[in-house]
Amino acid sequence: MFDGNIRTIQRVAAKVQRVLVVDPNPATARLLADQLRQLGNVQIYPAQTLEKGYAMARTVDPQLIFVESTSGGLDGVLLTRTIRRSDLVCREAPIIMCTAEATAEIIFGARDAGVHEFMRKPFTIGDLERRLEAVTLKPRDWIEAVQYVGPDRRRFNSADYKGPRKRKADAAGTVAARLSQALRIVRSAAQALDSDPAQARRALAAQALELRKVGEAVKEPRLVAAAAALDQCVRSEAAGPQARIDLLARIDSLLVFTAADDNGGRGAA
Repeated sequence: MFDGNIRTIQRVAAKVQRVLVVDPNPATARLLADQLRQLGNVQIYPAQTLEKGYAMARTVDPQLIFVESTSGGLDGVLLTRTIRRSDLVCREAPIIMCTAEATAEIIFGARDAGVHEFMRKPFTIGDLERRLEAVTLKPRDWIEAVQYVGPDRRRFNSADYKGPRKRKADAAGTVAARLSQALRIVRSAAQALDSDPAQARRALAAQALELRKVGEAVKEPRLVAAAAALDQCVRSEAAGPQARIDLLARIDSLLVFTAADDNGGRGAA
């Protein structure tokens, strides 16, 4: 495994000690257990239904999750989306989807649900190695939005993709790109405060932290202060009409910087 590179094996092994395999076919868990044996003391937790898989995810806090796509009534896309939007400790754990039905619809559905990597059955040890290396040694930015929660989709199946990044804004996490994305998510979250309040507030908290970092990077004290105020407001336990008014005011104070983003970052209007 990994061409016998002990250091690589040790780095990967440290991040996959607890592995959850959600698949109606017990043979999948046995195969993965055999192939992962070279990583040392890896504990495999098999689950053959969505309900058992979710319950086990809460109990064992897996570091890595394998899930079937659509087989035997098991909807891996639904399970992935549920885990991503849950309060589980492992909600950000890498998820690798395995299926023999590798249609474009299934692959993009997996990506949009928050899957890290996609692996076609039957898979080889080489296929598994590339996916393990991708999810453990090549971390992807985490996106906490409203419509989407999961790893950055622009690097989906990064174990296979070796070309340049696909978007012009991917000039590797430039400050302008980070500002633009965070403000878009803040705007979307504000619109979802009534329809999806829990995820909207979680998205706002995540973007408040990101925007504070951006403000510090560009030495913009107004952005830092506005982001800090939003973070404090989102985390406040206050309730009622006034709390909502305060939250919307904090959001508005951040969205002013949208004008700066639209003008190429030359300052807010």
